[in-house]
Amino acid sequence: MDLKPLADRICGDIVLSDNPGKALKKWRQIFEISQSELAKRLGVSPSVISDYEGERRKSPGVNFIKRFVNALFEIDRERGYKIVSRYRYILGLYSDIIIDIAEYKNCVEVSEFCEKIDGKRVNDFDGVVYGHTIVDSIKAILNLNAFEFYRLYGLTNERALIFTKVSTGRSPMVAVRVSNLKPSAVVLHGIKRVDDIAKKIAEIEKIPLITTEMEVERIVKVLRRCFV
Repeated sequence: MDLKPLADRICGDIVLSDNPGKALKKWRQIFEISQSELAKRLGVSPSVISDYEGERRKSPGVNFIKRFVNALFEIDRERGYKIVSRYRYILGLYSDIIIDIAEYKNCVEVSEFCEKIDGKRVNDFDGVVYGHTIVDSIKAILNLNAFEFYRLYGLTNERALIFTKVSTGRSPMVAVRVSNLKPSAVVLHGIKRVDDIAKKIAEIEKIPLITTEMEVERIVKVLRRCFV
């Protein structure tokens, strides 16, 4: 199993984070590993892990981060690759469909999420998001069937799905409608007028619907800086 793409993503997430300790904690919790279990695997005391996560120690170096990621993978392998399999499937098969995917360290109100991306609310439904997936809508619609669509949700469906290259918004919302899982919010990128059917689906499913014209690269940077 080639874990390098996922390892690179985790390492990059930690190294580029403004709070490396919080990033370490986030990934440890995503992999559902206790501080004591991780410490034992790394050959350190649990207080070392706690100090890193609480940022009472200097930011971890590259060697520690590599050992940290390898420990996550080793423990997950012993559990049957419970977590790795989810991420590897997404990164491996849908790398050209998913522009960015991230889990947040804390839940975020839809209103705050909307504000960060200069979004405009199409309806008044509220909620919280725990992550985002930015999707090339054309490639997703052409390549994913209804069963595969749920793979876009990462580790939780309590997330915002951001669809790029949208014309009216109808097709992405129809895909959401037929999916078994429903996102916490849907963002239609680069669209001025939302199709009436798309609006109706959002109303039926009680999903916050948002539009934004912010550049995709900036959306990624803003969301990762603020929430990841």
